[in-house]
Formats: sequence, structure tokens, C-alpha cells
Amino acid sequence: MAQQTLDALQAALAAEHAAVYAYGVIGARVAKPRTADARAAHTSHRARRDALSRTVRDLGAEPVPADAGYALPFPVTDSAAAVRLAAVIEDRVAGVYGDLVRAATGQARRDAAGALREAAVRAVRWRGGSVAFPGLAERSAP
Repeated sequence: MAQQTLDALQAALAAEHAAVYAYGVIGARVAKPRTADARAAHTSHRARRDALSRTVRDLGAEPVPADAGYALPFPVTDSAAAVRLAAVIEDRVAGVYGDLVRAATGQARRDAAGALREAAVRAVRWRGGSVAFPGLAERSAP
């Protein structure tokens, strides 16, 4: 596998680490009706993180570690901010999976396309609307 693919896998892994962290914050602040959504997203990101770690190890590389903490893009003090953060996180995750789709081939590419689709669907659910080109930051910016 090319170095470009490994770099994209590591970037996706780093994004999943950040998403797992963010969903800890989201889960603590989101209103009761959305806690199941937050829990499901957290579980999905943990599973993707673990799968990416295995893939990187299988390629003979050391998976990028999680940071001890992450700076959030804005304060998350209530449910509305938690919902907004969830949409932002899913957009960011979709972006790195878009990069992995471009860099990978075969099963890694199919897995990345599936992860991009899942992140885009979660973003729509959190935001209540979609963007024209999920996974392409230059197309989805407001």
C-alpha cells in the first residue's frame, strides 16, 4: 500500500479519535431525546477507530495515538451547542474519509466510502439538512 494511503488512513484514525472524544462531550450535553443518537454515533466512531488501528498495524505501521484532549471549535454549554458540534464533527470525519477514498483502492476504498456515507447521514440527522458534496470541505462550507 502506498505511503499516501497510509497517511490517509492515519488521518482518518486521528479524526476518529477526535470524534470519540467529542461524542463524550456531546453525550453529556445533548437533550434526552437525542442521547440514543449520540450513543449510537459514539459506538460507531469507536468501532471505526478500532478497525483503522488494526488496518494500520496490519500494514506494519504504528497507529497514531489519541491526544489527551481536544480543543472544541466552540463552547458546548447546552443541548443546541452539542447538536451543532455533532454536525461539525461528522462533517470533519466525512472530509477525511473523502481523502481516504481518493487515496485508497480495493477494500480500503470501499470501507472509506461507507464511512463517508455514514458520517454524511449522521451530519444530516444532526443538522436537519444536507450539504451538496459531503466529504468535500470546499463544497460544503456555508
